[in-house]
Amino acid sequence: MLILQESCIDSSGSLVVYCPVDLPAINVAMSGEDPSYIPLLPSGFTITPDGHLEQGDGASTSSSTGHGRSSGGSLITVAFQILVSSLPSAKLNLDSVTTVNNLIGTTVQQIKAALNCPSS
Repeated sequence: MLILQESCIDSSGSLVVYCPVDLPAINVAMSGEDPSYIPLLPSGFTITPDGHLEQGDGASTSSSTGHGRSSGGSLITVAFQILVSSLPSAKLNLDSVTTVNNLIGTTVQQIKAALNCPSS
């Protein structure tokens, strides 16, 4: 299993998109065969500025713009695509929902810890 990843950073924010890909599928794509059958379930996150500027001396925890202002903060959006069943008519069971909820909760906590955010 490999992780295919793309990222982009510009003035509007940052974007990271990734997805797991099986090694045989990578070999098919690299050999020039038709890769359209390869199942891709991308996930990722974006970080965008919230658009607010705070007046002040730049002593806050937000990043300083160098003109006595600091950015107000950022908005992080996280998205997951997870294949729970390969059958289109299958219904979600409680275990699957619990697993996905735990994944989302753990990911949010790890992001908050990495950014030194206070826990709520």
